[in-house]
Amino acid sequence: MERSVSKRGNTQSDDFEVKQMAKKKVIVEEAFKTTPVPPWTKQITVRAMVTSFLLSIVFNFIVCKLNLTTGVIPSLNVAAGLMGFAVVKGYTAMIEKCGLLKQPFTRQENTVIQTCVVASSGIAFSSGTASYILGMSPKIAAQGDEGNTPINIKHLDLGWMIGFLFAVSFVGLFSIMALRKMMIIKYKLTYPSGTATAYLINSFHTPKGAKLAKKQVSVLFKSFCFSFVFAFFQWFFATADGCGFSSFPTFGLKAFAHKFYFDFSSTYVGVGMICPFMVNISLLVGSIISWGIMWPLIEQKKGIWYSANLSASSLHGIQGYRVFIAIAMMLGDGLFHVVYMLCLTTKSLATHKSEKKLDSSSSPSTNPDGLEAGSSEVVSANYDEERRMEYFLKDQIPNWVALVGYVALAAISIIAVPFIFPQLKWYHVLVAYLIAPVLAFCNAYGCGLSDWSLASNYGKFAIIIFSAWVGLDRGGVIAGLAACGVMMSIVSTASDLMQDFKTGYLTLSSPRSMFVSQVFGTAMGCVMSPLVFWFFYKAYPIGDPGGAYPAPYGLMYRGIALLGVEGVSSLPKNCVTLAVSFFAAAIAINIISELLQRYETKYRIYRFIPSPMCMAIPFYLGSYFAIDMCVGSLILFLWQRKNKQKADDFAPAVASGLICGDSLWGVPAAILAIVGVKAPICMKFLSASVNNKVDSLLNG
Repeated sequence: MERSVSKRGNTQSDDFEVKQMAKKKVIVEEAFKTTPVPPWTKQITVRAMVTSFLLSIVFNFIVCKLNLTTGVIPSLNVAAGLMGFAVVKGYTAMIEKCGLLKQPFTRQENTVIQTCVVASSGIAFSSGTASYILGMSPKIAAQGDEGNTPINIKHLDLGWMIGFLFAVSFVGLFSIMALRKMMIIKYKLTYPSGTATAYLINSFHTPKGAKLAKKQVSVLFKSFCFSFVFAFFQWFFATADGCGFSSFPTFGLKAFAHKFYFDFSSTYVGVGMICPFMVNISLLVGSIISWGIMWPLIEQKKGIWYSANLSASSLHGIQGYRVFIAIAMMLGDGLFHVVYMLCLTTKSLATHKSEKKLDSSSSPSTNPDGLEAGSSEVVSANYDEERRMEYFLKDQIPNWVALVGYVALAAISIIAVPFIFPQLKWYHVLVAYLIAPVLAFCNAYGCGLSDWSLASNYGKFAIIIFSAWVGLDRGGVIAGLAACGVMMSIVSTASDLMQDFKTGYLTLSSPRSMFVSQVFGTAMGCVMSPLVFWFFYKAYPIGDPGGAYPAPYGLMYRGIALLGVEGVSSLPKNCVTLAVSFFAAAIAINIISELLQRYETKYRIYRFIPSPMCMAIPFYLGSYFAIDMCVGSLILFLWQRKNKQKADDFAPAVASGLICGDSLWGVPAAILAIVGVKAPICMKFLSASVNNKVDSLLNG
């Protein structure tokens, strides 16, 4: 599951966010009535930027590690808001005791930190360092037999990676910025992740929430320390691949051979606590269908369906079934949601248009912002709405800034991108930028309704279109992957910006401070994301299917580009039939789920229908991470049964600590790997017969 299924993808509200959303009718601004709102220039402070920089390093390591292992990225908005509060509150508390505190820590400053950190970590996702950029590398190209030609390969280098990100990442900020009032005020889109984060930040800074926030920070710190120390402890037993707790045959050696085991990853236990229960169950169902049933049956056809002499990583062998069936399910799920969101957006816009005509006939007057003076968008029914609207409309960003910014940055990108990727011509990039604002609007609108960002799906469609347009002989693989980067950067950044505008709207943060912090975070991400990836790339064997960092989406995205330039004739026997079947099954599952959600309300059976996108991920990777995430869900479920209120209050803090502690250990572990320091012990598990042979060999 890419970000399209978690948050920021993917996609993507978790249980905590839903519970926070349920509380949104509570009057919030009454508690802050006597608290002055600082001007936007004072919402962006030096300490906020320094804190954002430090947390961005941590979150970039988290996202990069998740990208290189399974690609399952949960919503990090809540974690960013929580950790931003923890760091600055601790700092200001110490300064206050010394009597040197000049400016109190406000919720607007907290929101700026959260926006900046999530913008930076968002670039770690949309940068494609573990997907489309990695798919260009010779290391990934060598795993397939087709398209492995010089014009369809690009050696990775920090210089062009950072340059490419600077060329394409800022354009999305201007693509739909002019529509912020329509999205937030007129259509009142929910943006669940942004709304949940806003209410979390508000609770931190109210007198009522201060005590709870202090306890949450304490729990987060304890969880972080446990996770970091446990990761350090595991390192001692993992001197080589196949050693240590990460290779523990929990369910027996035969199950371990089919990748069914618990690998003691605190990161994915924490991710499992954040993701909805059905996401984790879907991953497990996909694991059972693929590694438990399908792959063992297909392996029995070795020598009949595909050559027995092929390597395990060849796309013409068993790897081809794993990769292309997973791609087919993802494309089926993505196509359904893209079409569904387009229909939903069109219907919603038509409804709003008819309501506008009806209102204008009874109250034709308008205000300077273009909103109807007598409508509910302007005359709020309660104090909260009036106060929020006042500050949201106070510091405006002129629409001409958005237009000029988009045109200017798009022009720079049209010139720069073909220099980096000669296979992609200037007119290809121009076409991408002409259609991108429409797709960005659809994605941002759909994300506001459902919290699902489909940026990666738009990127996959761009791969197929542009790779087929350019052709294999002219470098269609690289052209398609580069076009994916152009499209993903715009579509992903646009929805993220609207999500943050919603958070700012609910915390009385100025749109200007939100935009500036988004720009600052994007700039940090453009530099930090490639550097962090390069850190892992030089320290570990990235892209090895059997290694610690298999980077599954690198091969998958390259496989999509090969489909675009070559068609399906090169795939192994019956692979196309199976892929088409699973493509259709993904669409059918989504249709059934939507129909049940619409018409069956008594038992709510739709809650138990798995997600095809989630089911597809283990088809390539195995089930070990799905088991980890299910353990996280089990912990949360038992905790809720024992004390639901405490689970609701502290589970996000525990999960954030587990993820951050384990991921942060990746920094010293990578440094040790670079300097050649290995763990002293190899803990390995053997069957009784193999153990006897080893003993006999050692005994001479």
